[in-house]
Amino acid sequence: MRAHLARVDAVLVQALIAAALSFAHLHDLAMAAGQNDWKAWAYPVSVDLLLVAAWRRLRTGHGKAAAWCWFVTALAASLGANVATAGLLDLGNVPAWLRILVAGWPALAFLGGTLLAHSAPEPDPDAEVIEDQVDEPETAPEQPSIETPTRPAPIPVPSALIDHARKVAAEHHARTGTPIDTPTLRARLGVPAPMAEAIATHL
Repeated sequence: MRAHLARVDAVLVQALIAAALSFAHLHDLAMAAGQNDWKAWAYPVSVDLLLVAAWRRLRTGHGKAAAWCWFVTALAASLGANVATAGLLDLGNVPAWLRILVAGWPALAFLGGTLLAHSAPEPDPDAEVIEDQVDEPETAPEQPSIETPTRPAPIPVPSALIDHARKVAAEHHARTGTPIDTPTLRARLGVPAPMAEAIATHL
């Protein structure tokens, strides 16, 4: 347990040190490019927030292409500032193209953050499976009904499943002109026969 905590603490300390250094480099570069006072402090915050937003989108599994694009963009901005302030760039005489990039970053970061926050998620694979089952032709063999001398206890059926069964029955009636029977309903919903009979009583 202590060894695990020690590893976590070491990783956390390392992450804080790296974040602080990157933050300072971005601030220094913004100052050198003519962004004074509070604006120089806002640039590293903007870069780090875009980096975190892109990473969270990658973790969710939705829109990975856009998330990777903005993640690489923010990482390039952070890495570029680190390299530029390591003595490879004269901070007293920043070239015009770098001033243009720094001045244009807020609009680029706003666009990336907006797209990451409001882009529509990809379709749910589970929902697609349910739709495919509804659209499949009636190929399942009909199961013969077995009459029992005593009526079994009623099976509880979720209301959401009943609503879905009603949509399936309505679609079947509109397509064939006849009410849907229990075996067909069971095949379309993919539920056991007792559950299909219980659903049929609600239709």
